[in-house]
Amino acid sequence: MKQVEDSEILEKFSIEKTRNEAFNLLLNKYQQKIYWHIRRLVIDHDDADDLVQDVFIKVWKNLEKFRSDSQLYTWIYRIASNESITFLNKKKQKNNIPIDEVSSELSETLVASSYFNGDKIQMKLQQAILTLPDKQRLIFNMKYYDDLKYEEISEITGTSVGALKASFHIATKKIEAFLRNEDITF
Repeated sequence: MKQVEDSEILEKFSIEKTRNEAFNLLLNKYQQKIYWHIRRLVIDHDDADDLVQDVFIKVWKNLEKFRSDSQLYTWIYRIASNESITFLNKKKQKNNIPIDEVSSELSETLVASSYFNGDKIQMKLQQAILTLPDKQRLIFNMKYYDDLKYEEISEITGTSVGALKASFHIATKKIEAFLRNEDITF
């Protein structure tokens, strides 16, 4: 199936009678990417599903106001990233979890998840990523898994390219150190 251009989706969305079709095209194009982006941040499948719904409700409500000064997918990623970080912060406050214990709680969720089907090395990598602060984890995931360019991540996060490069470098060093301490060989 041919991938629909964002400009076509936006054009169809601007017309009342093709709005639903446009939104379905948008969902088909971005829903899975957004799910995995969110899932890598919040870990739990059910939480990720709920957040994906929240993200696309926000997209639906605000797509008319979308100014094409950024790319559509970076705008959607920004919404997804903000929703995920807000969710994690609320979870920390609601459960009164100290910041240093959040990664261990997410790691336990990852280990117990019936939806995780990776091998031991992938599990350890995910656990290493979970030790990163939220913003570093977000940047690492977008660069490593989503293969976004620093300029795109900058647009999503509002962070300079230089700061992103430094953050990614520090994140990879932390992950390497974690894996070395876990006796994982490459």
